[in-house]
Amino acid sequence: MTSADVNNWHQSNDAYLAAAVEWLRLLLLRHVPAATQTLVGGEQRATPRTESSPDAQSASWWTFRRTNGTTPTPLAQRALPPASSEVTESQVREAEARMRAAERCDPPPAMSLLARRAGLTTFERDLLLLCAAMELDTRILPLCARAQDDLSKPFPTFALAMAIFDEPSWDAMSPDRPLRYWRLIEILQSGVQPLTTSALRADERIVNYVKGLSHLDDRIAPFVTQLAQPVHDEDLPPSQLALVEAILRVLEREQPHLRPLQLLGRDSDSKQLIARAAAHRLGLTLYRMAADMLPTQAAELETLSRLWLREMLLLPIALYLDAVDADHNSETHGTPLKRFLARAGGVVFVEVRETWPVPTGSHTFDVEKPTSTEQRELWRTALGDEHDDQAARLAGQFNLGAEAIRRIAADAVHGQSDAQSDGQSDRSLAERLWTSAGQRTRLQIDSLAQRIDAKARWDDLILPASEKDLLLQIATHVSGRSRVYDDWGFRARMNRGLGISALFAGESGTGKTMAAEVIANELGLALHRIDLSSVVSKWVGETEKNLQRLFNAADDSNGILFFDEADSLFGKRTQVQHSQDRFANIEIGFLLQRLESYRGLAILATNLKDQLDPAFLRRLRFIVSFPFPGPEERRAIWRRAFPGDTPTAGLDFERLAKLNVTGGSVHNIVLSAAFLAASRGTAVSLPIVLEAAKTELRKLQKPINEADFRWREGGLAAV
Repeated sequence: MTSADVNNWHQSNDAYLAAAVEWLRLLLLRHVPAATQTLVGGEQRATPRTESSPDAQSASWWTFRRTNGTTPTPLAQRALPPASSEVTESQVREAEARMRAAERCDPPPAMSLLARRAGLTTFERDLLLLCAAMELDTRILPLCARAQDDLSKPFPTFALAMAIFDEPSWDAMSPDRPLRYWRLIEILQSGVQPLTTSALRADERIVNYVKGLSHLDDRIAPFVTQLAQPVHDEDLPPSQLALVEAILRVLEREQPHLRPLQLLGRDSDSKQLIARAAAHRLGLTLYRMAADMLPTQAAELETLSRLWLREMLLLPIALYLDAVDADHNSETHGTPLKRFLARAGGVVFVEVRETWPVPTGSHTFDVEKPTSTEQRELWRTALGDEHDDQAARLAGQFNLGAEAIRRIAADAVHGQSDAQSDGQSDRSLAERLWTSAGQRTRLQIDSLAQRIDAKARWDDLILPASEKDLLLQIATHVSGRSRVYDDWGFRARMNRGLGISALFAGESGTGKTMAAEVIANELGLALHRIDLSSVVSKWVGETEKNLQRLFNAADDSNGILFFDEADSLFGKRTQVQHSQDRFANIEIGFLLQRLESYRGLAILATNLKDQLDPAFLRRLRFIVSFPFPGPEERRAIWRRAFPGDTPTAGLDFERLAKLNVTGGSVHNIVLSAAFLAASRGTAVSLPIVLEAAKTELRKLQKPINEADFRWREGGLAAV
C-alpha cells in the first residue's frame, strides 16, 4: 500500500469508529432504566436531566464537565449534559446502519479484521467494541453506569452487554472463547464479586490495533528482534532457492494448521537467509527469538505463547526461533522450548543442529551452504567476470554463505576504490578479499586450538631438495583444488577424500612446525596448532565431541590444522581387552573418517612415526620425512640463525656446524647467546655461542665433548 492508501484507510477506520461509538452511546441511552424515562407518544424517551432537576445532586457524578475548558474534572464530579433529542429504537437502528455502511470500506476497519481473524461472533465483537469505546470516548463511562442503574459501575460488564446487545451468548465468558483465550479483554474481578458484574476492559494492545496503530505488543518486544531486510529469489543460489520452494509447498499444503519448520545444519547465516526468503514470499515480517529467552515459569511461558499467537492474528509476522545451542535434556532451556513449540501456530522456523522432538510434530529441512560451484558464481557475480580466476580461488579455499560473499566483495571493492581515489599505495583487491575472507572464517575455538602467527618463508627452511619438493606439492594441491575438483569434474566422482592431509615425521626441532608456517604463508591461510591435551578426554565420548567441534569450526575456513605430537592421538588400534581399548579404537576410527571429509589441509607432526596406525598412514596424501640435519644443513642453519641487526663478532660457522644439534636447538642457542651478550654489553661472539650451546646440550641430556668447546686464548683476546 502507498502512503496515500494508508492515509485513506486511517480516515475510513476513524469514520467507522466514530459511527460505532455514536451507535453505542445511543444504545446505552436507549437502555437507561425506566425510572429515569417517560413515555412520549407511545415510545420511551430519555428524561432530560439538568443541574436544577430534583435528582441533580445524585446524578451529577456521571455528567461530563471540563474545568478551564481543557482538563477533565474527577469522575465523581462529572456531569453529563442531558439528551437533546429523543432516543428511539429507530434512531438506534439508523446509527447502526451508518456504522455498517462505514464498515464496508476496502480494506475493512481494524475491528472487522480482528473479528474475522479471531473468530468472534456478532455479540463478542460488539462486546469488544464496547470495551474499546470506553478508551476512545470517555462519555461512554457514565452511560454504562446509567444503563446499569448503578452509580458505582461506570464500566462495561457481561451483564450490561447481555442486556443491550442482540443475540447475547453466555459462552462468550468462557476461557476457551476468543475474547478470553486471545486475551482481547481483561476481567477486573475482585473478591467474591460475580463474573457477570465485574468490570471489563479491552487490552491496551487491542485498543491500539482497533485505532489503527501497528506495532508489537510491548510485552513481546523485549523477547524478539526483527531480522534484516527481505531476501528476494534472485539473491539465493539454486540449491537454497529449491529449499525455499519446498518449504512453501509444505506451508500451502498444511493451511491453516501449520507445524514448526525445523532447519537443520551448522550454518546459521544460510538458515536465516532461507527463512527470510520464505517469509518474504509469504508477505510476512520475520522476527527472531533466542530459545534461552523463553521464561521457565509455566504461567509466564503460557502468557508469552498466547500473546505471540495473538500477534500472528493481528499482523503478518513469522517467528525465527534460535535453538541451535539448546539442550534437549535441559530443564532450564529444553522444557520451556518443548512447551512453546507444542503451543506454536502460524509460521515458525526453528534453528537447530539436529532434530528436536516436538509433541505436535514438525517438518525438518537440511540447510547447507551453497555448493562450491554456486559459491564461485556468487564471487564472480559480486566481483565481475574479469575476476573469474580470483572467484575460483576464493571458492576453492573458503566455505561461505551467499550474504557473506556479497558483503566481503562489496567491502573489498569499496576499500580498493577509496584507496585509489586518495592516491594511497595500498594492497591489491586480491589481498583484500583473501584477508577479509580469512578473518570472516577465523577459527573461533580458542579452547581447542591456538592460532600461530606464521612468519617463516621458503628461504628460512633448510631441508633436502626432495622434502622441499613435497612441501611445494602440498601447497600446489591446496591452491589448485577448485580447478581439479570442480572444473575437471573430480568432485562429482568423489564422496570422500576431498581433504588434503600430510604427515610430518622427524625428531623434535627438525623443522616440522616451521614447514607448516611456510605453507601457511605461501597460501595466505590461518595456521592453528591443536592442543591435544584439551581435545583428548578420559570421559567416554568427550574426545569425539571435541574433535567434532574442532572440525566443524574449521570447515568454513578450510585453514590449516596442525596436530603436534599426533602419535598420542592417532596411535595404533589395539586388540580389545578392556572397555577403554574399544573406546580408544572408536576415537581413532572417527578421526580417520573426519580427516577424509575435512575440506582444508590437516598436517600431523610426530616424532614417532612407527607408533601411528597403519590404516591411518594409508589414508594420508603426503608423508614428509624431516631428517636430522647434516653438516651442510647445519652450516646453512647457523648462517641464517642471526637476524641482520644482531651485532656479531668472530663467529666460526664451520666450527658451529660440527655441533650435533637440530635447527630447533640452534634457535634456542642463538637466542640464549643474544641474551648473554646483551647482559654483558658485548657483541655475540663465538665463546658466548659455545657457552649457550653447552647449556642447551645439558638441557637435552646429550653428551658433551669438552674439546668442541675449547678455544685459544689468543682467539678469545682477538674477539
